[in-house]
Amino acid sequence: MMLKNKFSKFKLEVGTDEAGRGCLAGPVVAAAVILPKNFKHKLLNDSKQLTHKQREILRPYIEKHALAYAVAFVDEKIIDKINILQSSILAMQTSIGKLKIKPDFIIVDGNKFKPYKDIPYETIVKGDAKYKSIAAASVLAKTYRDDFMVKIGEKHPEYFWSKNKGYPTKQHRDAIREFGITKYHRKTFRLLPTQLCLDL
Repeated sequence: MMLKNKFSKFKLEVGTDEAGRGCLAGPVVAAAVILPKNFKHKLLNDSKQLTHKQREILRPYIEKHALAYAVAFVDEKIIDKINILQSSILAMQTSIGKLKIKPDFIIVDGNKFKPYKDIPYETIVKGDAKYKSIAAASVLAKTYRDDFMVKIGEKHPEYFWSKNKGYPTKQHRDAIREFGITKYHRKTFRLLPTQLCLDL
């Protein structure tokens, strides 16, 4: 499917997306990207459809050619305090606030957002597979978060974050069972599947 340039008629439309919502550890990271109207790259797609190598090729290209882009991190302490949905919205809004150009319209991946500075917006389910700016934001959010998880994973190699990036893989859960949790783990998440115990 061909990605569309824009959703609205506004000149400066920003796309925003986040990465890391379903993780057991680490921050949720969002990006906001305003693209020029003639932007194209043959690899550009929803970041989940791309390989690590393809994302690494796209990131500098997006950063070089975007009219504006920004990335924002919301850490596990805030996630535990205000919940993951609110943290995702906060990360997206923070990334929009960091842009050097103020957008006229916001398109958001997913179906949840909150009004931001009186800028009109639209939520778009699977927007990262429909619109170029959201796809570009998904690539930046994912690559910045992955880099961060690899970095903190050097201090905690037993959780294999360089491989699982904090997602709930069997390997990650086995490590939590064996070693307990770190300061990067989200304490309000169900870190281990709960077994049903019958008190006989």
